[in-house]
Amino acid sequence: MARIGPGSPHSRGNIKLDSFLRRNTDQAVYERIRSYEPCVVVSETINKAYMHVVLSDELVFLTEYAPRTLTAALSFRRVRDIKLVNDLPDFLRGKHRELCQHIRITYVTEEPVRRRALWSSKGQRSPLPPAEPPSRRTSHCPPTTRTFEGDRTQRNYNEIEIRLLASAHSKTLSLIRVPQPPSLLPLQLSSPADSHTSPLSPPNPRSSLPQRDQVPRRIRSVLSRLLKRDYVCSGEEREAELHLYAVSRASRLYLHLQSSWNSFIIRSTLLLDPLYRGRCRALSDSSPGKQLPVVSRERTAHLLAQLSCELLQEGVSVERLYLLLQELRTAAHRSAALCRLFWKSRDIFVFLVQTLEESLHGCQSKHGEYTADQLLLSTLTVQTLAIMFRGTEGEPARLDLLSAEKGALASRLLLVLICDPEIQNQERDCEALLQEYLDASCSLLFELLLLGQEASTYSFADNFLSVGWILRVVQPHPHLLSFLGYQVKQMVLVLSDLEDSSPSPAESVLLYQRCRLLLACLQYNNQLSQHLRSKFREEFRYFLKPSCAEEKLPPHYPISQPTVRLIEELISLNR
Repeated sequence: MARIGPGSPHSRGNIKLDSFLRRNTDQAVYERIRSYEPCVVVSETINKAYMHVVLSDELVFLTEYAPRTLTAALSFRRVRDIKLVNDLPDFLRGKHRELCQHIRITYVTEEPVRRRALWSSKGQRSPLPPAEPPSRRTSHCPPTTRTFEGDRTQRNYNEIEIRLLASAHSKTLSLIRVPQPPSLLPLQLSSPADSHTSPLSPPNPRSSLPQRDQVPRRIRSVLSRLLKRDYVCSGEEREAELHLYAVSRASRLYLHLQSSWNSFIIRSTLLLDPLYRGRCRALSDSSPGKQLPVVSRERTAHLLAQLSCELLQEGVSVERLYLLLQELRTAAHRSAALCRLFWKSRDIFVFLVQTLEESLHGCQSKHGEYTADQLLLSTLTVQTLAIMFRGTEGEPARLDLLSAEKGALASRLLLVLICDPEIQNQERDCEALLQEYLDASCSLLFELLLLGQEASTYSFADNFLSVGWILRVVQPHPHLLSFLGYQVKQMVLVLSDLEDSSPSPAESVLLYQRCRLLLACLQYNNQLSQHLRSKFREEFRYFLKPSCAEEKLPPHYPISQPTVRLIEELISLNR
């Protein structure tokens, strides 16, 4: 996708929407917007409105197709599941009905149930299908009933009713009063006759004309309905659904939602750690008195260029290199713009891969051991790269860089990540540092697998970096099996009864990432799948249990429930 301009962080080229977002959001919010895409929206308050969905690293925003207002629809903190529903929406027709991607977001809310606004739909909403069937079927989303337009008196009266409703629904008015797609757009909404539900017969024009004494009574009835809204307020959390219909088979909205949600639950869990929270205080602290000033994009680019020049200088000592990488990692923690700008500089990425190759595999001791300096520098390099990957899935420069020369740089990075976890070091400190490196390499490999998920889900000619390709690259590595064995043992250690204490936020995130890594091996590579099933059959059978994960993982960790679901998938694949 072509970028909007030199200062835009987004991957979708919509100049009008990008200009609207730039004008109407703070710079800190604008820099954290990942992507946006038009689709049909259905929720408890919106009935089949064509809108733009705007994704940031924390929130899902909605705005009209011709943007006027930006409203936060939900927070990723509230999301419980994001799935593709295999159905055929009955409000679309033609090729759009066949190509539509139906995305269902399940989230929890404490808000009471509200009836849809009257100008959104006159009919009652039937429940949408809760399950994903093996074959596509007709969606049960009800059609919007069209009402008969009477004479001028009737239209004036309807305007009075809408204004009364608008005054009471001011919070949702910007979401509901959305125009349908213009005629130039290739989106066709079906008429009631095309629906499986029989349309209501149009009313008699004469009977719809209001009498003089009927107008006050009808206004009073409108006010009474506003005062007696259809609320089911229990004061407790309940599940709700947001349905997005992307009218394109090539839409990346589902993958961007999944990636944004993954990044959010990882980052929000890590922010429970005081040390990590200190590194990210510029983003996590919402207090105006404590938040650091936002650095402009131009200033960020200048600082990154200066830091790159210092890193690429010849003759830099190991101590100086370590300090510069620490500075780069801290800056990446605090600036999403810097992470995107990082991928525009090929030299610094090549330098980090080369540094990792030289420090980890280029100068081992005579006994094949790693020194403390090598492990410290390698761990810091891998951690920095993992931060650069997280949250930049919509950056075209990243895909271009990793795909260049048939994935040469990506292959080098994948192969250098794997090391032998069974090397016996004479120093105890080195053993702990080696474990820290293995944990960091698992996190970076997890980010690379997320990159491959897009190519595995959709067949794009310009993206061959699939999960299967990634596993084929690392499969010949002599230490891959021992590396995977280490990840399994660490997963069992966290879930076993031998550890009475609850895992820390960082350990919980690593458990989630290890589950994703093992799940990818079981799903996308037959040889690795057979090895894991035969070598670790007992571990999967006796220690990998959802009940153990629910007991071990604190419920207030955002990553706990997604981890339990991953463990259930691992168990189902090992039966």
